[in-house]
Amino acid sequence: MPKQVQITVSPREAAVTELLEKIVAREAGCRSGDIAKLNILRRSVDARKRRQVKVLLHVEIFLHGEEIIRPLYGFRFENVCSRPEVVIAGTGPAGLFAAFRLIERGFRPVLIERGRDVGNRKRDIALLCRGEGLNPESNYCFGEGGAGTFSDGKLFTRSRKRGDIERVLQLFHFHGAGDDILIDAHPHIGTDVLPAVIRNMRQTIIQCGGEFHFGQKLTDLIIRNGKVSGITTASGDRFEGRAVALATGHSATDVYEMFRRNGYLLEPKAFAVGVRVEHPQELINGIQYHDSPEAKYLPAAAYALTSQVDGRGVYSFCMCPGGYIVPASSSADGQVVNGMSSSRRHTAFANSGMVVEIRMEDTGAFARHGVLAGLRFRQHIEMLAAQNGRPDQIAPAQRIVDFVKGQASANFPACSYLPGIVSSPLHSWLPAQISRRLQEAFKMFDRKMQGFLTSESVIVGVESRSSTPVRIPRDAATMQHPQLPGLYPCGEGSGYAGGITSSAMDGVKVAERL
Repeated sequence: MPKQVQITVSPREAAVTELLEKIVAREAGCRSGDIAKLNILRRSVDARKRRQVKVLLHVEIFLHGEEIIRPLYGFRFENVCSRPEVVIAGTGPAGLFAAFRLIERGFRPVLIERGRDVGNRKRDIALLCRGEGLNPESNYCFGEGGAGTFSDGKLFTRSRKRGDIERVLQLFHFHGAGDDILIDAHPHIGTDVLPAVIRNMRQTIIQCGGEFHFGQKLTDLIIRNGKVSGITTASGDRFEGRAVALATGHSATDVYEMFRRNGYLLEPKAFAVGVRVEHPQELINGIQYHDSPEAKYLPAAAYALTSQVDGRGVYSFCMCPGGYIVPASSSADGQVVNGMSSSRRHTAFANSGMVVEIRMEDTGAFARHGVLAGLRFRQHIEMLAAQNGRPDQIAPAQRIVDFVKGQASANFPACSYLPGIVSSPLHSWLPAQISRRLQEAFKMFDRKMQGFLTSESVIVGVESRSSTPVRIPRDAATMQHPQLPGLYPCGEGSGYAGGITSSAMDGVKVAERL
């Protein structure tokens, strides 16, 4: 039988196999030479104490002569070609994981995606980053895999439903994600790996009898006998089944417009708007690891910051160590940025969204738009960012110290944003309730992380897609829209999730209820 031990070691001891085996053997009461295989089951970094950074490990060992048991996945994907069909609008994590659960339950998923498959989507994104034009249906927001495919691929969630989380991680791993996602306390896949994982997931679904239809933008719902049975698309095609899972993502503003136009129920919800902040990764490593001499054995450091300013939360979002800032607009008249990093997290830059909580009462003159007030407010800020930037996704930027002082920046340090940046006084054109709160929060964050407020840091605008300002309501018991039986809103775009893992879990929940 394998033995399991929990140990606390130095970064060097965790990184050097020979040293780790000796420590594990001592804890397990055996010799290091007796260990045939060592598996790390869980890993986290504890950097709370200055110059005493530690790595916490939960380790499993097999001794020579013991049978080495490999993990088995409890997935049963049978062929569902002749089974009842369910239409899934959207191929982000909510849509994909709903499809897998439906297959396990004996239903045939038909997935409809407005964007392109992941291979063609990569080419469109490359053109975008080179300033050669935005494809409004194939970009960082739209396309196979959803907005998370070309991001850091963070799989951390604060949900306590750990069993569901493990299943999500295992399914990603089953389709090609690295072993580390089953180990790390804050797992991530990386934007260099995720496209292949998403492609593999599509192949599994197709092999089981599911269907994918790309380039099909939802335009309306099909209702028969008082129940939603399918959707129509911009190409004039119709897709019908037993029900519809709506997983269209946080940037599909035309879906909210369609609901409003048809008189279907929507709800406003709080959301957040701010900027992307970028520092040299070496500086963040020094702050977080307290200039530890063993920092070279540790991964690129991350941070999580939060504060309250004038009754609103201000917090970091989607922190990308060793990453890039990327253009995340989905329309030519708006400027949006996001962050991503590869599996290695090896660039010289660390970036994070820094956003301010926005409530309905904060939307000012846009309140006249009713349930879409938040959406109009968000669109307005994205248009301001575009007007203060330049064509081809060149983004408005400012040194963080100049932003806090309320003065323009004459020049910039190196920045990872490939399309380029241009000096702009973000403090003057961002709505006052956002710029003022960010200025105060940055001062607070500098007290928590001394050195955070530095001339080496740049802010780039705007970060506006951290969540949706609209919720598509659903009944808590049936998970169907209260006005539209047969329609199952799910995921981030419907207002029930906030990232890859929570969206995937929500897709599973909807599939089970459906």
